[in-house]
Amino acid sequence: MLSLHEVESRLDLWGSVLHLWEKDSHGKEVMWNLAIGGMNMEFSPKTMIMTWLVMILIVVFVIIATRNMNLRRPHGTQNVLEMMFEGIRGQVSQTMDPQRGSSLLSIVLTFFIFILISNLLGLIPTFTSPTANPNTAFALALITFILIWFYGIRYKGIGYFKHWFKPYFFFLPLNLIEEFVKPLTLACRLFGNIYAGEILICTWLGMFYGWYQLTGGFIASVIWLGFSIFVGFIQAYVFTVLSINYIATAIAEHE
Repeated sequence: MLSLHEVESRLDLWGSVLHLWEKDSHGKEVMWNLAIGGMNMEFSPKTMIMTWLVMILIVVFVIIATRNMNLRRPHGTQNVLEMMFEGIRGQVSQTMDPQRGSSLLSIVLTFFIFILISNLLGLIPTFTSPTANPNTAFALALITFILIWFYGIRYKGIGYFKHWFKPYFFFLPLNLIEEFVKPLTLACRLFGNIYAGEILICTWLGMFYGWYQLTGGFIASVIWLGFSIFVGFIQAYVFTVLSINYIATAIAEHE
């Protein structure tokens, strides 16, 4: 059985063309370091490059979908974007007042498209999903956490924080735990499912030696890849819907 590092090396079809990240002798990714004052920060070059690639793909997708828009006879890419828009708008309208939700719609739609493309990018050998990195998953969850507070304070003022003391004052510790667990569960669910999927694909290849040569590295298992695509869609949808629900709850408590 091949190790994870051996599988990744044999699937490196790009060679030196897209080899923009390095690994040490143990197969561990070499990090980029940035020193500011007395603080040293490390960045994953592969995750950053994959994130930039996702952003480029999103821009290209949106340009293609909206370049020749036709309301009477929409083309294929326009249909896909409209389906995403209508689906997310339906979720927002069901959980909160449509007028309030209109300002949130563009944010959560961007959430869905970014997470979806990020999840699917990792199915390409030697590529990786940005969402398979815990830093990306927690950053997305942190944005949701900030949005919850932003919309709560926007529509309720400082009174938004009254729910921390309900039903009684001594429930404050439990309510605070619940408040901070929300983004934590969002991040862990997204990261865990996507990272596990990438590891299982490489493990599957390592167990059946020679498949990477027979299929060119792009089809480890048709069934598993199909399931991984399904999981990528589901996780993007779940993250987006839960974010909408959390924000809607923060607003609805006032009504």
